[in-house]
Amino acid sequence: MNLIDLVTTHIGAIINLSGSNFSIFEILMLLCFAFSWPFSIIKALKTKMVIGKSPIFMIIIIIGYIMGIIHKLLYNNDFVLYLYILNALIVSFDLFLYYNTAVN
Repeated sequence: MNLIDLVTTHIGAIINLSGSNFSIFEILMLLCFAFSWPFSIIKALKTKMVIGKSPIFMIIIIIGYIMGIIHKLLYNNDFVLYLYILNALIVSFDLFLYYNTAVN
């Protein structure tokens, strides 16, 4: 058993998700994204400026999260689905702020 399997197995046992086929690394990635996007949102709210933001980039990110949601619904429906939804909503709000600020 390698280190990654060992860590994943022990974390799964600790939070009692036996039978669930989740990846701790997928969870950590989504949590990192969920914590980083609010900094962009806060900056846009404080400065009322969206210089340097790319709406195309944000749309591509949202599409990626939608693909993750579809995958979770079709093939691996577990609690990680809610992290994809949370991230999609956060980035959608940032995109909304972009267009709201850019118009004004």
